Amino acid sequence: MRRKFTAITLSLVLMMLTVLMAACGGNPSSEGQSNQQQNQQSNQQNNNSTSNNQSGSSGKVTVQFWHSLGGKNGEYLDKVLKAFNESQDKIEVVGTYQGSYAEAVTKLQQAVAANTAPDIAMLERAYVQMFAEADALEDLTPYFDKTPDLKVDDFVPGLMGHSKFNNKLVALPFNRSTPIMHVNKTLLDQLGLQIPQTWEDLKKVANALVVKQGNEYQRHGLSMPYDTWYPMAMITQAGGKFFNDEGTSVGFDSEGVKMFQFLKDLQSTGALYYPPSQDSANIVRQMFINQKVGLLFESTGVIGSIATNTKDKFEYVTAFLPADQKHANPTGGANIAIMASSKNKDAAWEFIHWAMTDPKGSLQFILDSGYLPYTKKMVESKEIQDLWAKEPNRKVAFEQLQYAIDTNKHTAWPQVEQEFFSAIQAIMYDNKDINSTLDTFKKETERIFKESQ
Repeated sequence: MRRKFTAITLSLVLMMLTVLMAACGGNPSSEGQSNQQQNQQSNQQNNNSTSNNQSGSSGKVTVQFWHSLGGKNGEYLDKVLKAFNESQDKIEVVGTYQGSYAEAVTKLQQAVAANTAPDIAMLERAYVQMFAEADALEDLTPYFDKTPDLKVDDFVPGLMGHSKFNNKLVALPFNRSTPIMHVNKTLLDQLGLQIPQTWEDLKKVANALVVKQGNEYQRHGLSMPYDTWYPMAMITQAGGKFFNDEGTSVGFDSEGVKMFQFLKDLQSTGALYYPPSQDSANIVRQMFINQKVGLLFESTGVIGSIATNTKDKFEYVTAFLPADQKHANPTGGANIAIMASSKNKDAAWEFIHWAMTDPKGSLQFILDSGYLPYTKKMVESKEIQDLWAKEPNRKVAFEQLQYAIDTNKHTAWPQVEQEFFSAIQAIMYDNKDINSTLDTFKKETERIFKESQ
């Protein structure tokens, strides 16, 4: 069913502005970049956009690419665009920083409504469906027929969960991540502990890591950012799904109760430090670096920064998120899509195809940034294999993709996520009853789904 963007939909996205940067699980789109730096980068890229638009008169096709990569990752992307533009003389791709994922989505909705959308857009993976349902994204399937050296089957299956809707392939992975367990192996070795493989292992190890002096905890076992990512992963590990297959309600019952009770039990003994909501990712990351916590659930996107900051302190390794009934982990980060309104679709696809297949394209971006490789050719490349030999923590992150599953696909996800954050706050901060809180969450989810039909 075709859906148009409405003022209500736009307001829902605006509501997400202060949340999604955390909800992407430490996603590094603007990490470490001040507002002044972001504004300077945005202004510079807008100036570039104006200049390059004028170059169209000299015969080049200008392709506008809106993205959400600031700071170092923005520089790495700029290097890719420069390499493509210098590789041929017919197309000029202009990258424009549009702010965080949520800010970019809001701008893109406004642009779609005003018929001023770019040719290519970077979309946080949970928002792809919303634009797909509005028929705002081009079906990429026919373009693969034009470039037989790149096939849909070439992409890593675990990163394709937010790419196909209504039998149309509307987006492809670009800068993707997933949650993983970061481990202070030195601490575990000192205590004779093994890296936890299951929830039961995690309970034992996290409690054994606790150091308490008087009424003060000097060290906790486990921590994680205030985020929906990690509870969602654990619900799936316990055998549930976040949404049911019909898209009418949640897909869990006892699994949600089990997950929250597990976390509350750890919290009660100091084995879990659950941080304040504000700046939670930076807080827990610094605690891990300072050895105030021994285990950390966080994004694969921070492996590089943690490795840099711990190399002289302790042996740092990564491991799969522990299993309960099974291993399972959601994915994060963003895909790229060609907008259906683009007048330069062939040129846009030429860039995307080049980025996916040329060593100077996305492969170089992944090597620079630390995001996950997403085609089998990238994975098999000498560059990635050499990187993994040098930095095995990154290989662990990729290997965990065999258990990647996203069970929160629905156009109403932004609203539902707000309700789930409310449930997390009630349980983890206010010690509200788990069963009644999750029952309220289920009823609110069903109401939202019914109203979104």
